[in-house]
This record gives sequence, C-alpha cells and structure tokens, in this order.
Amino acid sequence: MTEILSALTTVDAASLRRRLSMGRAIRALQETLEGGFDPQDDSPRTIVDVDAGQLLLMPGRVGPLVGQKLATVAPGNPGRGLDRIQGLYILIDGETLTPTALIDGTELTALRTPAVSAAVADVVAAPDAMRLVVFGTGPQGVRHVGAMRAIRPIEHVRFVGRDPERAARAVADASAPGLDVAVGSPDELVEADIVVCATTARTPVASFDALADRAVVVAVGSHEPDARELPADLLGRSHVIVESRAVARTEAGDVIQAIAEGPLTDAELFTFHDVFGGRIPPSDRPRVIKTCGMGWQDLVVAHAAMRREDEGAR
Repeated sequence: MTEILSALTTVDAASLRRRLSMGRAIRALQETLEGGFDPQDDSPRTIVDVDAGQLLLMPGRVGPLVGQKLATVAPGNPGRGLDRIQGLYILIDGETLTPTALIDGTELTALRTPAVSAAVADVVAAPDAMRLVVFGTGPQGVRHVGAMRAIRPIEHVRFVGRDPERAARAVADASAPGLDVAVGSPDELVEADIVVCATTARTPVASFDALADRAVVVAVGSHEPDARELPADLLGRSHVIVESRAVARTEAGDVIQAIAEGPLTDAELFTFHDVFGGRIPPSDRPRVIKTCGMGWQDLVVAHAAMRREDEGAR
C-alpha cells in the first residue's frame, strides 16, 4: 500500500484547472462519442442514502481506460459555505488495475458537468446562439457560462435565482470583457437561444411556454426520480436527449415524470449515441438535454487532464 501511495500522482483543484481547459475537456468528450462509444455500455453507479445526503460510487470504463469516483452530495453544505457535491477520483491503469492518479473530484465534477452539456449542445444548438439564460446561481451555473462560450458566440447572459445576493455574486463571477451579464427573470426565456438549469429545485423552475422552437435547454440539477427542473409539457413538445435510456429511466426525474404524465414516451428519447451517430432529425422544435452524470464522463476528462497540459480554450 505504501508503494502505491508513493507512486500516485496527486492533482489538486488548481493543478486540474491548469492542466485542462474547458475547451479541451469538451473536445475529449466529443472525441469519445464520435469514436462510437455508447454510454449505455458504461458501468452503473451506486447511490447510498445517508443522514446528510448521498454517497455515490461511480466506476467508469471506456475501452482500456478505467477509473472510479467517490462522490458525496450534501444538500445542507451551501449553507455552511461548502460545495454541495464533493469527491475524489482515482485513475487506474487498465492492464494492472493499479491506481495511478488521485484527482480532486470536486473540481473534476465542476469541470466535466458543464463540459458534457456543451459537448452535446455544440451538435444541436443554433450556430449563432448568443443569448444564454441560466437558472441557478451556484458554481455549476457559473461554470456553464464558460462552457457555452467555448462552443457559441454568447454575448448576453442572464442569471435567474431565488436569492438576490447569490445571483449578484454569480453575475460577478461570470463577468468577462465584452460579455453582457446581469440578473434576470423567467421573462428572459422568450429570447433565449440556450437555457441552462443547474438548480436544486424539485419542481419546474418556470413554465417555458414562451421558449422559442430554436432554443436548446440543458437540465443538470438532479439525478433523482422525484425531482425535476422542467415541466412535462416542455419535454412533450421537444426532442429530448439523454445520456442513455437506462439512466433516463432510473434517475432522470424530468424524463420519468414527463413519461408518467403522458406527453412523452420512452420511444421518443434520443441518446448521446444517437446524436453523435447522426440519428437525430433536423428540428423545428426545442431540444432538451437532460443529464444525470455518469462515470465515463469523469474518466474521459480525468484521462485528458493527465494526458496533456492545457491547450487553452477552443
């Protein structure tokens, strides 16, 4: 055990940010999916409920690559000034199964979640998408701004949240030269090109009736069957994209409840594998991308971080 620990490369949050840009993380995920990898083949994760929240064990395997994340979800942590999602990631040699790197799982999650969103949105969002609306004022909301700017010429960003102080802080954190960032309201949906929902809401964050047919909506806030950020009627009038049908059927509350209520059927779902295989038709309706998080995503991003240094944003 001492020899294994001494041989481990440790990567803290700051080192991970230096090693891998958002643009490179997005591209690594796209290359994996373009290469034919089907998330349906990934190993399922284990979720254990504990008093303070959840323990998540997330193995991942993509070809010869192997890794495992231990993550925790503590809903009370933001009130303590701590991250809601924390964790550690172990990168493993595919031949000997010897651990080779120990990576800050909190930062890895904060990077890979928006990178996954952007990797898929890059395929289906309008090329000239400029207006972004973000529901959620925490770290994931802020990081999604950078992810969407890596794939589209975003000029206008509006944060929608319940806490004015947190919303103002998100605006400050996301600000960049030439970017119009401000606190907004659900009324911003009428002009939105891309909408990100990164909240802890358990019921829909807005009605979405005014959403344009050209818009793309990304929902990343929950992985529980009884929680959703989006109303069923939005999914019913949209092309709905999920990581895999297995994950959608067991964890994606937005999808599970829309199917139960009737406007959506399981047969209407498109998967990441469908999207990157060219099996999603041209659209005259909104696109909804619902993700819950999977082990292969962490593995691909972790491997990219260890393989090459930051090449800068795309």
